[in-house]
Amino acid sequence: MLDSATFLTPAQIVAELDKYIVGQHDAKRNVAIALRNRWRRLHAPQEMQREIVPNNILMIGSTGVGKTEIARRLAAIADAPFTKVEASKFTEVGYVGRDVESMVRDLAEQAVHLVKQRRKEAVKAQAAQAVEDTILDALIPPIQGTGASVVNKPGLGFGGMAASDDMPQTDMELNERTRERFREKLRRGELEDRRIEVKVQQGSGPGISTLGGQAGLDEASLQGLQDMLGSMMPKKTRKRKVTIAEARKILLDEEAAKLIDMDEVKDEAIRITENAGIIFIDEIDKVASSSGSQKGGPDVSREGVQRDLLPIVEGSAVSTKYGVVNTDHILFIAAGAFHVSKPSDLIPELQGRFPIRVELQSLTKDDFYRILKDPKNALTKQYEALLKAEEVELTFEDAALERLAEIAFEVNSEVENIGARRLHTVMSRLLNDILFDVPDRIGANAHILIDRALVDERLQNMVKNRDLSQYIL
Repeated sequence: MLDSATFLTPAQIVAELDKYIVGQHDAKRNVAIALRNRWRRLHAPQEMQREIVPNNILMIGSTGVGKTEIARRLAAIADAPFTKVEASKFTEVGYVGRDVESMVRDLAEQAVHLVKQRRKEAVKAQAAQAVEDTILDALIPPIQGTGASVVNKPGLGFGGMAASDDMPQTDMELNERTRERFREKLRRGELEDRRIEVKVQQGSGPGISTLGGQAGLDEASLQGLQDMLGSMMPKKTRKRKVTIAEARKILLDEEAAKLIDMDEVKDEAIRITENAGIIFIDEIDKVASSSGSQKGGPDVSREGVQRDLLPIVEGSAVSTKYGVVNTDHILFIAAGAFHVSKPSDLIPELQGRFPIRVELQSLTKDDFYRILKDPKNALTKQYEALLKAEEVELTFEDAALERLAEIAFEVNSEVENIGARRLHTVMSRLLNDILFDVPDRIGANAHILIDRALVDERLQNMVKNRDLSQYIL
């Protein structure tokens, strides 16, 4: 848990974030400190650990400037459970909509998935051995007999394979030798395309959501009831005829699951949810009352959502199907554009639970250029990889990237500022014809150079056109 943070200092965390996100240094510094503080808390004296609470962060900035990406990359660095929710999807208790506690249940679900994946990796070799035996049983069923002897003759043997000597052997000995030869063939990958019949577990039947709704059960009770009924029902299996390669994938997951103690998985998942979980609450400005508005109508409902969020952020016990999760040390990162409302329009109690406020800067033309060029997952690198799959080489001149950045910045300024997401629209418009022509008109081993002239040719008329509706997402 938080192993990566043991060797990543705040400066190193920022350096990792810089690989994917351009600019926003204040935000990166604050989330890096928050992540390192979680590791520091776990290594503080035992009596102080419960007293040290996380400094939740409120990010303020328009759409497309990197708020969500910072939170998501932070969770990846920490290898921690992460869930993103939109505050506008929640409604006040008693009204139709998502319950605010569902975000903690989602986080616990992510934690269970993380722990299961780690445990499966740990038992992968043992599971692979069991899968190999199962496949061998399908190819050469083992003999359960009395051990009567037979005389080997040239050309005899299971699967067209003969014994290597002329000494009399029992059926079981001959069967075992044949299995070992097939085992060697399996390990060399010589039988991957052979079809065998395997038994696989069927998926669970329809849920009981209708029953839960009629009985008035909450989500946690419903999930617990469904799991209990599922464990009581006998596991159904069915036979499938698949290739050995497919059978290995299907059976490996089942065998690994058999080797995992789910009680231990649940206990560990609850622990990492409480100590390492990160919840990102987007669009929190949508549940803030508008500045200067009278308290009434929708503003009352928005304030109700804030009051429902407050105990979760403040620290409370939430029932999940895996156990009770205490939210005292979960890190909450909230974000919003706050175009209409202000952070001060949130209820004072909720404001106090987000002591760290970071204002993210709008992206400049230079930022757009760097976004196209520098990050590991830059759009240009993504399109280069897509066309490389067709054996077509795509390259961009620096002048072309500068022009693309200039066009994206202009459109954001004149239509609506949607941040870096504008680059997706511009790049798609630039490359759509090329993507359509490959591989029919543009064959393998072709080299396509994107220069400034081509960018102007494809996009200049749209920039001049004052009706830029095709740029609006």
